[in-house]
Amino acid sequence: MEAGVYPYFREITSKQGPEVTMGGHRVLMFGSNAYTGLTADDRVITAAKKALDKYGSGCAGSRFLNGTLDIHVQLEKELAAFEHKDDALCFSTGFTVNSGVIPSLVGRGDYIICDDRDHASIVDGRRLSFATQLRYKHNDMEDLERVLQKLPIEAIKLIVVDGVFSMEGDLCKLPEIIALKHKYNCSVMVDEAHGLGVFGEQGRGVCHHFGLQDEVDVIMGTFSKSLASIGGFVTSDFDTINYIRHTSRTYIFSASDTPAATAAAIEALHIIQNEPERISRLWDVTNYALQRFREEGFEIGETESPIIPLYVRDIDKTFMVTRLAFDNGVFINPVIPPACAPQDTLVRFALMATHTNDHVERGVQVLKKIFVQEHII
Repeated sequence: MEAGVYPYFREITSKQGPEVTMGGHRVLMFGSNAYTGLTADDRVITAAKKALDKYGSGCAGSRFLNGTLDIHVQLEKELAAFEHKDDALCFSTGFTVNSGVIPSLVGRGDYIICDDRDHASIVDGRRLSFATQLRYKHNDMEDLERVLQKLPIEAIKLIVVDGVFSMEGDLCKLPEIIALKHKYNCSVMVDEAHGLGVFGEQGRGVCHHFGLQDEVDVIMGTFSKSLASIGGFVTSDFDTINYIRHTSRTYIFSASDTPAATAAAIEALHIIQNEPERISRLWDVTNYALQRFREEGFEIGETESPIIPLYVRDIDKTFMVTRLAFDNGVFINPVIPPACAPQDTLVRFALMATHTNDHVERGVQVLKKIFVQEHII
């Protein structure tokens, strides 16, 4: 703050989109998770308004008691069908899915095994569990097997992993994880927060991208990214979902998602299923951005997604790059510890289906000038 490079809680005074208004100025938005670009879609906004008129502004209670609406149940049925699972549950946020489902599924005498770059909600979920907590090095399947080899074959063992890692943009090695699942008698839970609306047929996610949805025991996702709303969900077999419904504390003791948010998510889900060209556009602009950053000499790691990490590898310079980019009309997000190791600091450049190649080119040129000026590339 004293140095004038504090990058957080910056106020936006317009809808989320490729460009937003901040401080009275238009800024290119490359810091959003709205991959499908639906947050400003008139159809989504209209659906939310209709729900607001019909149901009011809130439910004033939890799903367990007075807070279940027919549209909550409708969304759950549609999400279960979308993910090719038996049933689904909707939560008020994606964070409360992981922080509530994980401790519900594993307890004393069980084991939970996580990638060491899993999202904070997974970390908090395992911390709330009484199960023994183990980690393996990021995407290191030899290390995962080393961990599993030491565990009793008959014990309950849950591997929890991000489908797309939210800072680096790379994918989990799901085929190898599933092979280890069978070898060591485990269950697998995949977080599709950043995979939904991006990967797989009709945007079903990384599990479908690999054709392994039937092998993954539990799939979770969020509404706050591709589904242009707020909330989260978990899908699995009937018995598992029914068990979570009656044991997950973040589900039972949280107020249910608002009618407007629920209706917005339903409409967004319909749109991404009916408009495959939207996901194609996302990938077209993503591939263009990946090509341009590589051509200009940026270090972008092993990303395979619309999340493009631009490595800085210096905390102070990461803050400076973020500030200079904003001053030149480009909004990006800094990533520093504990979200990454001190030597892996980066700025995160994320794409939406509504970005154009021109938006990307303008962003690349601004960032190239800054990275050269700061002696990063």
